[in-house]
Parts: sequence; structure tokens; C-alpha cells
Amino acid sequence: MPVSVVVPDEFKPLWETGDASPIVKYPAEVLRIPAKPVERVNKELRQLAEEMIRAMRQANGIGLAGPQVGRSVRVIITAAEGRPRAMFNPEILEASGEVVGQEGCLSLPGLYGDVPRAQRVKVRFLDDQNRVRVEEHEGLSARVIQHEVDHLDGILFIDKVIVETLHWEWPSGAGERV
Repeated sequence: MPVSVVVPDEFKPLWETGDASPIVKYPAEVLRIPAKPVERVNKELRQLAEEMIRAMRQANGIGLAGPQVGRSVRVIITAAEGRPRAMFNPEILEASGEVVGQEGCLSLPGLYGDVPRAQRVKVRFLDDQNRVRVEEHEGLSARVIQHEVDHLDGILFIDKVIVETLHWEWPSGAGERV
């Protein structure tokens, strides 16, 4: 059963979208539509990735997906390991282990909850030079990749959250929200 989200008044300023905050907020339709695959990484898509990195940094996030900036395209940004990087057409090939950890989302600012995820993932993607890459990630990096790939499939963390753990909290600092 889908989680109903009612934003408390004190958190409503976080939910404003515009020039100052280009990140699309729930319940925008684009967040629920599976994103279209990238045929080839071109200048326009590299520019989109740069814009996404700026938006993610401005919002103190560690991950962002195309639909979160209103673009139904299969691109994610991950910065769990420091320097932000783009992954085009990311596909999780393998997932192992399970760990429960707290997540938030730049499209659901201020809302947090515990989500079970794989501890390790193997992911295939195109880099910004159209090279196919296959990498293994674990821990926070694996969590961010899974969260962002879910966005590309129209899935939000509130669809997988342990409902009893959902709570509102004012975001405290950089690198805490995916």
C-alpha cells in the first residue's frame, strides 16, 4: 500500500521548486514514469549531467536521477565516494547481502526512513565518453546507486521504506540525502 505523504507546515519551504531549487518534488508525475534509455551520450547529455551535479551540490545531496530534474532520461549522479560522477543507463547486474539503513530523498525533503537494500551491487553503465563500464560498489555507494536506479524506474524510497521508521527531520548537512 502506498505511503501517504502530508508535509508538515514547518517543512513546506523545503518543498518549493524554482530557479533556486530545480529539483522536482513529490508527487510530480515525472517521478513515477520509467525513464527512457540513452542511445548515445552526447554534448547535451553531458551538459545535463553537469546541471544535475550543480543541483545536487546545492541541495547537499549525494545522488540525483534524471527524473528529479524533470528529465525522463536514464542518467544518475552519484557522489557517495566523493567526486560526483554520471552513470548513463545504469543497470544493476548483481546484488548481494542485505542491510537496513536510513534514507532521505531530495524529492521528498525532510522525510527520512529505514530502507532495506543490498550491501553490494555490480552495475553496468555508460560513462560520459560512451564507454561501457562494469563496477562493484558496496556500502553507501551501493545504497545510493540502488536508490537512484529506483528513481529511473519510477520507484521512490517511500515505496520500500519500513513504514514505522518514517519521520520528519530538518536536513542537517552536506552529503546526507540521496
